[in-house]
Amino acid sequence: MTPAADLRAEAEALARQLPGLNFKAEASEAAHIGSAGRRRPGTGEHFWQYRRYAQEDAADRVDWRRSAKGHDLFVRETELETARTVLFWCDDDPGFRWKAKDDLRTKAEEATVLMLSLAIMLSKDGERIGALGGGRGASFGKRAVDRLSEELGRGTGGNFPAPPRSSATLIVASDFYDPIPEWRARLAPLAGKCPEGILLAVSSPIEVDFPFEGRVKLHRPGAALSRIFGRAETIREEYHQRFAAQRDALSELTNRMGWRFVSHVSGQPLLQSAARLKAQLESFGAKL
Repeated sequence: MTPAADLRAEAEALARQLPGLNFKAEASEAAHIGSAGRRRPGTGEHFWQYRRYAQEDAADRVDWRRSAKGHDLFVRETELETARTVLFWCDDDPGFRWKAKDDLRTKAEEATVLMLSLAIMLSKDGERIGALGGGRGASFGKRAVDRLSEELGRGTGGNFPAPPRSSATLIVASDFYDPIPEWRARLAPLAGKCPEGILLAVSSPIEVDFPFEGRVKLHRPGAALSRIFGRAETIREEYHQRFAAQRDALSELTNRMGWRFVSHVSGQPLLQSAARLKAQLESFGAKL
């Protein structure tokens, strides 16, 4: 297993190679009057947002010019107050926390680096981040990334997480090798609560290529079942067809939910996969 500090350092380096994220907040995320967009500096952007003064607001937050137009007091909404929440989950099944002999990291570790790199960027952009199914709520800043790193490493005890209390953008990482009907049943409650989500499918090269020849005994880590093939090379073509069919079915399921799908193979350049993951996340309302 790769130490968590090493995964975090690699995620930091990866995040530095990608441009920043930029989301628009939904109008429902804050009770305000005026533009539904996020406050963003830039030529021609209407970035001020107003909401009615609340008892807990400091008096110096009142926008007197806006308030003078009527009988109510208004304060300016800031970017941080309209931040999105992005929650991450990494499968802790033994089959996902496994690596082949020649792999540098487990599939879960590859997913963790990718998700942490995104979380670092989101945190710097003022978004709330957290672990789906974790014991802590989403929060801001460097400490939020530290907590996320801890919770992704700890896992959820083999239990698939329930939907969060409030809607959020979700990123769910696994190899997704279980039957599609099982994944449909697991993901449906999440998609029902959270219309924005991404499935991050990570595989080992040996699982994609099936390079075996001769007599081979195959088993899934954590499972009691195994199977012996006398001439493994004779089933390679059928294996590739079934692997592709599983991925196609998963992609179709993702589309039906209105979510996005990103695949990654361990050992491939992380920057390319991180860029795809970022692009899909930005498709949920980024100001590009």
